[in-house]
Amino acid sequence: MFFLPMQHKDAGLPFNPLKAIVSPRPIGWISSKGADGSINLAPYSFFNAISENPAMVIFSADCGGEDHRKDSLRNVEETGEFVVNIVGQAQFDAMNISSQSYDYGENEFLHAGLDMVESQTVSPPRVGGVPAALECRLFQTIPLPRSDSGQGYSLVMGTVTGIYVDDNMVSDGKLDYTAYTPISRLGYRDYGRITDIFQVARPDDK
Repeated sequence: MFFLPMQHKDAGLPFNPLKAIVSPRPIGWISSKGADGSINLAPYSFFNAISENPAMVIFSADCGGEDHRKDSLRNVEETGEFVVNIVGQAQFDAMNISSQSYDYGENEFLHAGLDMVESQTVSPPRVGGVPAALECRLFQTIPLPRSDSGQGYSLVMGTVTGIYVDDNMVSDGKLDYTAYTPISRLGYRDYGRITDIFQVARPDDK
């Protein structure tokens, strides 16, 4: 079958398969702080690392209008800082709780029963107990084109200013995926646990 974006129903698919096609995707669990001091925590599946040196990450958030911006986007634009918390199996339930729609100013850390741990290089806290976290300063926010229906997103690019790794998640000098089981976002309401890990050398490896 073939269809144009957002015309999946004409092809007989009741649900848009785009996120299922582009999967698995890492989850950026973003903690941020507003100019008024309020704390926000929310997961984003449109997230990834884009550069190693300098270390940079991106996430994109709904920007339906000035009064409908995602809280994370509002906070990052106000203060220029955020933290990416990595989601393992132990954090899954709390991450899901934090995905609910709360009024601006509501602290998802409290709703999800999470500890706030002071960051080293930015003001937003990281989530206590996560396997790793990336402290970031805003590099640039780019409004993406709006659809015919008026929906749009903003791309947030951040420069990593500090990296936290739980010592218990390190084995032989490497981050041990099996110690925390990374959670990935698939399509629809689906998630994946990364447990089948294998290594392959490049053809030109010496």
